[in-house]
Amino acid sequence: MASAALKPSRTNSISPLANVIVHGFFWLYSLACVLPVLLVIVVSLSNEDSVLLHGYQFFPEKFSGFAYEFLFRDNWLSIVKAYGYSTFITVAGTLVGVIMMALFAYPISRKDFPARKAFTFYVFFTMLFSGGLVPFYLTYVQYLDLKDSLLALIIPLLISPFFVLLMKTFFTSSIPSEVLESATIDGAGEFRIFWGIVLPLSLPVLATVALFTTLTYWNDWFLSMIFITTEDKISLQYLMYKTMLNIQYLTSNPNATQSISASGGLLNLPSETVRMAMCVVGIGPMMLAYPFFQRFFVKGLTVGAVKG
Repeated sequence: MASAALKPSRTNSISPLANVIVHGFFWLYSLACVLPVLLVIVVSLSNEDSVLLHGYQFFPEKFSGFAYEFLFRDNWLSIVKAYGYSTFITVAGTLVGVIMMALFAYPISRKDFPARKAFTFYVFFTMLFSGGLVPFYLTYVQYLDLKDSLLALIIPLLISPFFVLLMKTFFTSSIPSEVLESATIDGAGEFRIFWGIVLPLSLPVLATVALFTTLTYWNDWFLSMIFITTEDKISLQYLMYKTMLNIQYLTSNPNATQSISASGGLLNLPSETVRMAMCVVGIGPMMLAYPFFQRFFVKGLTVGAVKG
């Protein structure tokens, strides 16, 4: 009996073969995520004629930086400005948005808040129905007067109902009510409890929401298209979108191509390689954001999971 009691349990262990299969699966999955990014970078540094003849290759016949030269030759100042605006919008929108969503989620997570069900339903209702594009546009342009303003690129994306409910679930399931009651007995107010106890204990969900909010702001181009009329205020993604449309127009319009050739311009526009170069320019900061949030990301994704 004693030896049986001391014998280690192998209930949760897996066989060596299963271990190899699991590791092999995740290696293949990691390669499936990394290889497309490497292919985009390699194609952006490839010769345009080589890409048109042989397609996308990891080892092209000829390398060329012409796509980046074409992209930055006459447009570098606009790209720098767009980078600055996108960075400011992303940082400001993420910080303010996460705080506002946490301020909304915390009260509706408290069982002693009388109107928590009504406000929870209000958030959930906005996930299912929206007013449409026309009322959305009229609200920000006519009533809030935010036409051609950076606030028009920040305010519409501040609150995400899904993230509010995600935070609510985390506050309810992961923060012990006894801790909050003890702080109340010691004389702490609601704001002090929120800033001093709730937020420090909620770093996983805050980091997860901040990561997805950052991606939303950085990848947004639609708000710039409908609200911004000044060229110097558009986001980076919309600038890349306009550049791609211009290239497609020039390559598909014979008259425009002849005019460019007659004026001594480029005969062959790098349509394929410049598209990949724009992807590289656009995803640069986001590749740095993932490692920053990585240590909180896995824990934050398990919000609401059943504890063993």
